[in-house]
Amino acid sequence: MSGVPQATAAKIVVAGGFGVGKTTLVASVSEIKPLTTEAEMTMAGAQVDDVAGIPGKTATTVAMDFGRITLASDLILYLFGAPGQERFWFFWDELSRGAIGAVVMADVRRLEDAFAAIDFFEHRGIPHVVAINQFDGAPVHGHEEIRDALSVRDTVPLLMCDARHRESSKRVLVTLVEHAVIQLRMNTGGAALARP
Repeated sequence: MSGVPQATAAKIVVAGGFGVGKTTLVASVSEIKPLTTEAEMTMAGAQVDDVAGIPGKTATTVAMDFGRITLASDLILYLFGAPGQERFWFFWDELSRGAIGAVVMADVRRLEDAFAAIDFFEHRGIPHVVAINQFDGAPVHGHEEIRDALSVRDTVPLLMCDARHRESSKRVLVTLVEHAVIQLRMNTGGAALARP
């Protein structure tokens, strides 16, 4: 039909350390029933996965999460949640192929768990934002204090969010898309997202 705008589909990766809220963020915003690959944690996994500081954590993502959100009539985001444990990092390259950007989730109680994801996207030149998931009872720190602790450049957006709440998670995604569009325009001399 003429006059009907064609939607742009964009791929987003949601990454970060173990237990920081990646699955929760994807589930909170997805307009379809999200695909999750969560498995119950076993005694064997307890030898590998450090659950200290993650009370009540009984399951973990073993492949990826998938969801979809329509941000505007002409923009659909496909969300791919990456597993956080080091033994699954080999999968990040495949998940990131073709992504316009990434959300790096972090927990102030375990900021060091975000370093690998931040480094991964920085070294590949993939636009990303850092979203600090505000867990109940976690200490509160200022933006600059967190930015310094993570060694995140001033050009990388850093946001506080609650991954359980749709509007908070959606705000993270909107900020990422805006950041990615700016970065893509800078890198391509003004071109925006390509239409499929």
